[in-house]
Amino acid sequence: MRFENNIQEGWVETTLGDISTRKQYGYTESASYEKVGPKFLRITDIQNDFISWNSVPYCPISDEDFTKYKLQVGDVVIARTGNSTGATATIKEKIDAVFASYLIRFQINKEIADYNFIDFLVRSKLWYGFVKSVKSGSAQGGANANDFSLFPINLPPLPEQKAIAKVLTAFDDKIGLLQAQNKTLETMAQTIFKEWFGKYQIGDELPVGWRVGKFGEVIEFINGYAFKSKDLSKEPIEDSFKVFKMGDIKKGGGFNPGKTKGYFPRTLSHKLDKYILKNGDLLMSMTDMKDAISLLGHTALMIYDNEYIVNQRVGLIRANNNIDIEYPYLYLLTNNEDFIAGIRAAANSGVQVNLSTQGIKETEFIIANKETNKAFNKIVMPLFEKRKANTLMIKELKKTRDTLLPKLMSGQVRVNNLKQTADA
Repeated sequence: MRFENNIQEGWVETTLGDISTRKQYGYTESASYEKVGPKFLRITDIQNDFISWNSVPYCPISDEDFTKYKLQVGDVVIARTGNSTGATATIKEKIDAVFASYLIRFQINKEIADYNFIDFLVRSKLWYGFVKSVKSGSAQGGANANDFSLFPINLPPLPEQKAIAKVLTAFDDKIGLLQAQNKTLETMAQTIFKEWFGKYQIGDELPVGWRVGKFGEVIEFINGYAFKSKDLSKEPIEDSFKVFKMGDIKKGGGFNPGKTKGYFPRTLSHKLDKYILKNGDLLMSMTDMKDAISLLGHTALMIYDNEYIVNQRVGLIRANNNIDIEYPYLYLLTNNEDFIAGIRAAANSGVQVNLSTQGIKETEFIIANKETNKAFNKIVMPLFEKRKANTLMIKELKKTRDTLLPKLMSGQVRVNNLKQTADA
C-alpha cells in the first residue's frame, strides 16, 4: 500500500521498519493491581489509540528484564492479535512501565523521524487500511513485527515532520481540554446528585413527599431490536444508522463513541421508529460476563438525534416526566453504586449474567417530590448541556483533523501553505 499522491520533492519513500532502531515483542507475566513492580501495559489498556495510565496494572519483573522491556519516550507500541490488531499508542511521558507480550514495540530513530509525526501516521486511515490488508492474510487473525515493519511511509524532512505534528497536535490539545472539562462537569453533577439524594437509604425516615418507589414508575423502557446479521454491515455505508451495541457503553457508565461496528440501512428502518435514538435517551447494558461484571446495569447517555438505532440486549430508557424527573437525574442514578447494586440483585446467575425488563422496572429507589426534582434539574441540566456542546465540538475537531491528516501526510497540503491560508 502506497500513498495515492506522487512523492514530494525532498521526501523519501521508506517503511516503519526502516525508520526504527529496534522492534521487540513484549514481556510475559501475569498482571497485578497490587504495586509489585512497574506498570504493565497490555492491549486492553490502549483505548482509542491512547493510554490511561491510572488504570494500568503492575507486574513483578527482574532488574535485568525491566531494563530490557522498559518503555521509553517515543516508543510506538502496536497490538498484534485479536480484534485489537493494529491498535497503537505512543509513549509521550517518562514512566516506569514495561509492555506485555501481545504488544510489539518499535523504537523510532529520532535522527530521521519525529515520533509525534509517526504517532499521527499510525492513527490514520492509511495505517488501518494497511493493517486490514496484512491481518487478512493471517490465519491467526493478527500480525507480526515483520508485517508491521512493511508499512510504507512517505517521509518529509525532519523539520517538516515536526511542523506537521505541531499542527495536528493543536487539534489533539483542544480535544484533550474539552474532554477534561467534560470529566469535570460530570464529576460536579455526580457530587451534586450525592449531596441531594445520597444521604438517604431505603428504610430511612424520608423528607415530606419523598417515598420508596420502583424504577418503572418514572421511565419508559424498550428492549433493543434483534437485527438480522445479513442486514448489518461492519463498514460504514451510505444513508445508514449506526447500531448502538453494548460496546458503546463504557465500563462504569458513559458513552464510548467511535466503537461502532455495525451499520443498518435507513431504507430498512420502516416500522422501527421506536428504536431510533434521540438526545437524552439512556442505553443500559442488560448482559455481562459473571467473572468480570463491569457493564451490567450501567448506562450511556445519547446526545445525537437520529444517528443511532439500538441493538438487542441494550435497554432504551426514556424519562416519562410525570414527576419532573429528567434524563440527567436518570443518568446519574443508573450509574450510582447503590442503584447498580440493587439492579444487579435482580439479575440471573450463570456464566453470562442477564437483566430482565421486569427486573429493571421493579428495582426500588427513593423518589423525591416533584419540587425537589424540578429544582435539581434546574441546577444540573446546564452542566449536561455544556457537556453536550463540548462533545459536539470534539466531534467537529476530530473530523477536521482526520480530513487534514492524510493531506498533510502525503504532501497534498503543505504546512507553509496552510499557515499562509490561515494568515490571509
